[in-house]
Amino acid sequence: MQYDDVIFGRRSIRGYKADAVPRALIEDILKLAMRAPSSMNTQPYHFYVITGDALDRIRKGNTERMAAGVPQSREFRTGEAFAGAHRERQIGVAKQLFSAMGIAREDQDARQNWVMRGFRQFDAPVCVIITYDRELAGSDDTAFDCGAVATALVNAAWSRGLGAVINSQGIMQSPVVREHAGIADDQVIMKSIALGWPDHDFPANAVISERRPVEEAAMFVGFDDAC
Repeated sequence: MQYDDVIFGRRSIRGYKADAVPRALIEDILKLAMRAPSSMNTQPYHFYVITGDALDRIRKGNTERMAAGVPQSREFRTGEAFAGAHRERQIGVAKQLFSAMGIAREDQDARQNWVMRGFRQFDAPVCVIITYDRELAGSDDTAFDCGAVATALVNAAWSRGLGAVINSQGIMQSPVVREHAGIADDQVIMKSIALGWPDHDFPANAVISERRPVEEAAMFVGFDDAC
């Protein structure tokens, strides 16, 4: 693919085929992703790539604990709930997804099933957990660097025909993730990425989230407006 094809074509994939993803292909994607810039080349991230029985155990523990009302134990800071324009954009993409899936506002069972799908890592055949070294927990650059490598990873996956969605639902119950993924104590769990072959018949996969126009997001200083 050309770079523009990847950037403009990529979308978050929430429905996957059951087909396995070859380890060699994932290693190829990680090699590409790790070309992402990091602060002073610190490369603070690690990847725990999970599939098979281990992933099934994480799905089971995550969903059972969330359904039972066990408080979430996400390790990376969550911050305050979105408000204002940020909340409006969050609601906007939710409306797009629910419309595509035919989930009515009053259908609480269907909405709950959709939420639980997230806790199951969208039933993807692979989950990539991104962690960072605990000794860097006080560095804001570390979070920036992990975000950069996550973005590079999903774009690299798309360039190879794979779909992905960055999410936090799959790591809400961190003790479950730590146990079954064998995550070392010196690591902080930051994000998870569902990964696999897109199911093109899954309605939500057709959703392309809206983006603000450049003129709304960018301020140009010192330019000649005539150019």
